[in-house]
This record gives sequence, structure tokens and C-alpha cells, in this order.
Amino acid sequence: MSPRTLLRSLTAAAAAAAALSLTACGAITSADSGSGGSDDGFFTLAPYIQQRIDDDKPMRIKLSYHDPSLAFATPIGAGMKKAGKELGAEVSLIGPTGGDAAKQVSEIQTLIQQKAVDGLAVSSASSDALKPVISQAYRAGIPIISFNTDNPDSQQMGFVGQDLKGSGKAQAEQLRKDLKGDVNGKSVVVFSVDTGAGWSHDRFNGFKEGLDGSGLKIVGPVNVGNEPNSAYNTVESTMSGQSGVAAVVGLDCCSTTAAAKWVAQSGKADTIAMGGFDLLTQTTEYIKSGVLDFSISQNPAEQGYQAVKVLHDFLTEGTEIKGVDTGAQFVTRENLADVAVED
Repeated sequence: MSPRTLLRSLTAAAAAAAALSLTACGAITSADSGSGGSDDGFFTLAPYIQQRIDDDKPMRIKLSYHDPSLAFATPIGAGMKKAGKELGAEVSLIGPTGGDAAKQVSEIQTLIQQKAVDGLAVSSASSDALKPVISQAYRAGIPIISFNTDNPDSQQMGFVGQDLKGSGKAQAEQLRKDLKGDVNGKSVVVFSVDTGAGWSHDRFNGFKEGLDGSGLKIVGPVNVGNEPNSAYNTVESTMSGQSGVAAVVGLDCCSTTAAAKWVAQSGKADTIAMGGFDLLTQTTEYIKSGVLDFSISQNPAEQGYQAVKVLHDFLTEGTEIKGVDTGAQFVTRENLADVAVED
């Protein structure tokens, strides 16, 4: 019996067992008729997906990223393609340029309606906006997880990525170690490419928690957007109105490089501590020059790889979907040579 045929037998047996027990909330079953999906707490695989499994067709797995124009999307796509090649899956990275939540929802709805996807991973432009369409995919019988950006209150079946709140807290704790001189009553200015995004909220909340008791006043987070020149201009105008700044941080790849550019050009790198996220080529240069004390890598290539693998293993082998923490690695001048650049 092939693994895919075995999966169908096992999931059918699971459905029968679930009927006898009300304690198996979230159990996974398969369907032989109808449109798939379920509203009773049980996931039911869509018939068209089951047919593709039975026919031994390659699984169509799509990663919907909140903004593929960001540099961070490049290593995610590379990891996704690596997994697709290894597993024999048809993979693609989709999403709205500019982080438009409505466009992301519309794109996913089209995939659902056209039955054009067998497994879906979503990195939300807006957690609140994406929750309904995540539920729609789940009810349609499409295995769906979140990656990069968590949606814990949705019907996602798992999350692949960094502990966002934990990473924000870790950033603040490390920043406190790098602060220069007496900082009591001084400020730390926080920047983000999208202050309205769920990932930004989570990371900033962790940052605030980690900074508690430091004596620093938090300014921001300030929204800079993802266009480099505009982001820098926003940082520059924000900093021109500040005094007594002890530290500057970016909550993501591109606000980090924009803020680091300002610190470098201001000539204040010796007096202002700075921490950021991700490891673009520009970021490595700022670390080398001492402008940026550290950055935190969240291993985007592994996020892309594991998002595909988790869904593919579920579909083809019946492997239970579990979350994958891709970790938080601190990058400084001391270990920079040992860490892969992310663009």
C-alpha cells in the first residue's frame, strides 16, 4: 500500500473514531464527497485534493507572503524552492506588493474558489484581515498553516517561524547590555516598516516587556514603509525632533537598514546603541562598521523550506502538523562571518 493510499485509509479510520469521542477536538479526517471542510472542529480534506493524492500527482503548495517585494522574501523563496525540488512538489511564492491585506485576501479566495492549491501557508499583511480567509480555506478542506507571521486566534493548523514576541524581548535585553553610559530618562526610538501588522505588534510588545525597568522612554514604533528612500526620510525627520536618544532599533529588515543609515550619517554611532532584525547585505556592512551593534536573524530560508515540508508531509505521509520554531540568532561582528546573508 502506497503512503498516499495509506493516508486515505488512516484518515477514514480517524473519522470513524472521532464519531465515538468528543474529546478529539481538531482531529483530521478525509472526505469522499461534498466540498470538504468542516464547521464542527474537525478538519476534512477536500475531495479534489484527496483525488490528486490518489492519482499520485505532485502537491501544489503555495506560500502567500505579505509583501514579496521585501528583500526578506528572497531567501524565503529560495528555501521554498529547495523543498519543492527535494519533495517533488509544485511550489510558488505569491502575495501583494506593498503589503495590501485586501489584495492578499482576494488572491487566496481565488485559489480556494478555483481549487488551485493543495496546501497553503500564509504570512499575513494583517492578522485580523486574514483570519476569515484562513477559516475559509480550512472549511474548504485545504491544509493551511501560518509562516513568518503567526495567527494564533485563527483556524491555522500550525505555525512555522520565529517566536515574534520572544524575539522582541530578546532584542530589548541585548540592547540593554549594549547601552552606552547613563541612560536613565533618555529615549529609545523604534521603527517598523508596518506598525499595523500583527508581526510588528507582537515583536514590539515583546520589546516593551524586555525594556521594562530600564529607565528608558520608548518613542514609537514609527511607521517607515518599505520604500528605501521614503523609509530613510521618515527616520531622518523623526530623529530631527528627538533629543537625549540613547538607542535606536528596527523591528524588521528594512527599518533596520534605514535607521542604521541615519545613525551612520549622523556621526553618533559611538553614543547611540542600535539593534535590528534580519541580515541583508547592507545590514552586514553596518555591523562591520560598528553602526549596528547586533541584528537578529530568523532564518527565512528555513521558514520557506519548513512551510513546504510540513504541508507536504501531512498530505503525502499523514504526518501530524506541528509548529516549527526557526529560532533567533544574534549576529555581531564576532560571528558575522559564520552567518548566511539573507538577500
